[in-house]
Amino acid sequence: MAERKTMTRAVKNPVKRKLTRAEKKEIAAVIQAAKGDGKPRTAQQTIPYLQMYPDGICRVTEKKYSKSLVFEDINYQLAQADDKTAIFENWCDFLNYFDASVSVQLSFINQGARKEKAQAAIEIPAQDDAFNSIRREYADMLKNQLEKGNNGLEKCKYITFSIEADNLAAAKARLSRIETDVLNNFKVLGVTARPMNGQERLNVLHGIFHPEGEPFRFSWDWLVPSGLTTKDFIAPSSFRFGDGRTFRMGRKLGAVSFLEILAPELNDRMLSDILDLENGIIVNLHIRSIDQSEAIKTIKRKITDLDKMKIEEQKKAVRSGYDMDIIPSDLATFGSEAKNLLQDLQSRNERMFLLTFLVVNMADTKRKLDNDIFATAGFAQKNNCALTRLDYLQEAGFMSSIPLGENLIPIQRGLTTSSTAIFIPFITQELFQRGAALYYGLNALSNNMILCDRKQLKNPNGLILGTPGSGKSFAAKREMTNAFLITDDDIIICDPEAEYFSLVQRLGGQVIRLSPAGKGMDGKPQYVNPMDINLNYSEDDNPLALKSDFILSLCELVIGGKEGLQPVEKTVIDRAVRNVYRPFLADPDPAKMPILGDLYNELLKQPEPEAARIAAALELYVSGSLNVFNHRTNVELSNRLVCFDIKQLGKQLKKLGMLIVQDQVWNRVTVNRAEKKATRYYMDEFHLLLKEEQTAAYSVEIWKRFRKWGGIPTAITQNVKDLLSSREVENIFENSDFVLMLNQAQGDRAILAKQLNISPQQMKYVTHTEAGEGLIFYGNVVLPFIDRFPTDTELYCLLTTKPEEVSKP
Repeated sequence: MAERKTMTRAVKNPVKRKLTRAEKKEIAAVIQAAKGDGKPRTAQQTIPYLQMYPDGICRVTEKKYSKSLVFEDINYQLAQADDKTAIFENWCDFLNYFDASVSVQLSFINQGARKEKAQAAIEIPAQDDAFNSIRREYADMLKNQLEKGNNGLEKCKYITFSIEADNLAAAKARLSRIETDVLNNFKVLGVTARPMNGQERLNVLHGIFHPEGEPFRFSWDWLVPSGLTTKDFIAPSSFRFGDGRTFRMGRKLGAVSFLEILAPELNDRMLSDILDLENGIIVNLHIRSIDQSEAIKTIKRKITDLDKMKIEEQKKAVRSGYDMDIIPSDLATFGSEAKNLLQDLQSRNERMFLLTFLVVNMADTKRKLDNDIFATAGFAQKNNCALTRLDYLQEAGFMSSIPLGENLIPIQRGLTTSSTAIFIPFITQELFQRGAALYYGLNALSNNMILCDRKQLKNPNGLILGTPGSGKSFAAKREMTNAFLITDDDIIICDPEAEYFSLVQRLGGQVIRLSPAGKGMDGKPQYVNPMDINLNYSEDDNPLALKSDFILSLCELVIGGKEGLQPVEKTVIDRAVRNVYRPFLADPDPAKMPILGDLYNELLKQPEPEAARIAAALELYVSGSLNVFNHRTNVELSNRLVCFDIKQLGKQLKKLGMLIVQDQVWNRVTVNRAEKKATRYYMDEFHLLLKEEQTAAYSVEIWKRFRKWGGIPTAITQNVKDLLSSREVENIFENSDFVLMLNQAQGDRAILAKQLNISPQQMKYVTHTEAGEGLIFYGNVVLPFIDRFPTDTELYCLLTTKPEEVSKP
């Protein structure tokens, strides 16, 4: 077999020779063609950044890096004067944080969201039950309300900060520090903010470049296999900047303008007025700080120049023979303004900023675009400013209006900190949550729909407050109907005025009518046993502890008197309660459930004279004419919608009935907790429970403990004074993160303004207002709302309590 050898070949060094002039010219032409002329030839090349990283850092140019945060609104326009001042001063401090090495871009993007996305939030799917007609009616009402507002318009606020750095590692370290400080500064303002990752930033850019609402499809895993860049996933179908005053992007026509700030003073509503326009608009503020020492030196030089000009004018006056104090008015004005500016910078914690204010309008047609620009220019004109089109700078203007931190427009206006801060980015908060969010009306300021889920609050306890006729019961019925239709929560109502019967009956619920005769609506006996106990009644090992507390409350109510139960009497009752429940706890058979008569008999066995006194007080409710509560429970309480109608109990039994209903609710909550199901409990005429010390204390206990057990209590009352009658009862107010406040009486308004720190501007929404108007308190969000429910629906007839409308078919 022949041996295979590796062949080697000697390679001679190529002969070096000089290139001819023609060859040099040819190579230079090839290099130039590869480099191009620097002008973008594709939509991707038009977008001015080099690379987007997954962590949210964007490499804008060779040595410029940026990062973006999204932030939410706070209530500025409706805040108290002192609060407004505090917000403004904190915003000034926020701006002063940025030094000359950090460029800041504030972006406000109002864009039409996809209709399907907004409608999905209010969709109520049909179910296999008898309530689909009501679901359709309620869903149609929500769709009509959605169309009235501009919830189809997504309003987003971003802050982008950019720095110069030699490499990504250095940029990342510095941007991280700035991000932490910016988040802390937002926290001082009470603003919710969060950093954006790379995909979220790309999604924002995609939304700007595709205003028709085309969905964004992207994954970092797709880049390497496809050979594409991030720009390929966000770029529009085309850009056209040929016209000097407008541009075309896909099917949209747009125009970029800048704000000429000519006014000596500006209003803090200017920015909010522009952003309130119900059309697609993008507003950007590019802010760059000037080094403080450089700014002071520049102003001093200007003052020196002005003084020199003033001396020249004075010399001219002397030579001409007139008074040397007569100098041109402009010179005198500029001189005094420059000195005031220098004083501000040196002694008032002011800094100098360069501001570029850009506005982008986009529309489907030229006529619509012209109308939108005219409307925007009107707000500028109202504030003695001018909105000027960026002629032949449309491309640079539009690319400066996307949140990348790159300003390509050289038009800048020098302003001090307070002058820059006048463009305050806060207007009013919105509540438009998704998921199991319930409808509460329209935002009176923005006309947007209010959707929120009380379960997302730290404490879902709620209050519905208002004068008679203000719409309290209607608001409560609307909430419980909404909850019934879109959640699986159990709903229990304590109804002292028999107002909820028709709604509960239509929703297939159970009405339990408690009356001295012990007969329900069908004439059959209906009893509820106040001695009922569930073995999970307390989170402690011994369920008797909380049950004993309830029975003490019941006895306190029965015995009455100013001093209530004495310590010995409480001891006797507690002993009797333990003795009565011992057989049932040993063998938890429902047939062995004790009744009030068993407690009465046990008290008679006790040797203390106090026991006989308590038993004598209970006799009326055991064997007397008011013995309706001395029977075992014979009604089914497992229906998810239960209404306890206690109207017929009369004055003597009503408070007792409300207390017993509360205890039944507690039993239900303990059962539902094991099933991980929420229980909504509505108490109308809640002030009746607060008049007696013991029942008030039991109510306070519910307010403190319900949250941990999945309970959502809601008190409905017209008497705010009763809620603040004692420090203990005041806990109910303080432990309620949800308050629906309707029209208030004059005395209550003063109390509420102090208790909830309500501004005079907010207070006008609960002063002599129509039914269905007021304020909603959701955590730290306060919004004025209007609820105009359509009257030509079956649901309205079920919800209304107006006598002339209840009888409608």
